[in-house]
Amino acid sequence: MSSDNKFDASLSVAPPPKAADKILEVARDLFYREGIRAIGVDEIVKRAGVTKPSLYRSFPSKDELAASYLRKYDLEFWERFDEAVDAHPGDPRAQIIAFLTRVGKRTQKADYRGCGMTNAAVEYPERGHPARIVSENNKQELRRRLRAMAAAMGAGDSDTLGDGLLLLIEGAYISGQLFGRGGPAASVARNADLLIEASLKK
Repeated sequence: MSSDNKFDASLSVAPPPKAADKILEVARDLFYREGIRAIGVDEIVKRAGVTKPSLYRSFPSKDELAASYLRKYDLEFWERFDEAVDAHPGDPRAQIIAFLTRVGKRTQKADYRGCGMTNAAVEYPERGHPARIVSENNKQELRRRLRAMAAAMGAGDSDTLGDGLLLLIEGAYISGQLFGRGGPAASVARNADLLIEASLKK
């Protein structure tokens, strides 16, 4: 085998993930499925195959690890939201319905645990907690966007419509966990459309 071929073969092998990436990946899975407070650092390092010093070199505390998990969750949330927006340029009503159609479908999955941001806000009522701060910022931005989209639709009371849509979304996150497959969260997009239609008629 030539040296060139050896070089090509080495390029095809992905480098092993960094300890911080492994820790965050494991923490994300456990925190989402079982809750942040329910999972200890010992469980995370065991599942990730790393040591505690490795964890604390990357994340000064479990609180910071939780905040890092939520910051990653936040980025992925807005990616999904923006995909729905980009699919319907200039049509905020269709954008919202597209986003909520996806939410409704996700709530029907057996492993659905709602919104990680909402769950974290419930787990951490203290306002200054790092995880709480990330969650609050996400929800505030979602509220701002929904109100702006309601205004772009021409709603007479755009703030009320935007807030109504936010309440529907949060209700879908919780009821999806309570009822599972066949529950009311499956119809969140349809209910949002009815709310929008009623608001635009005023």
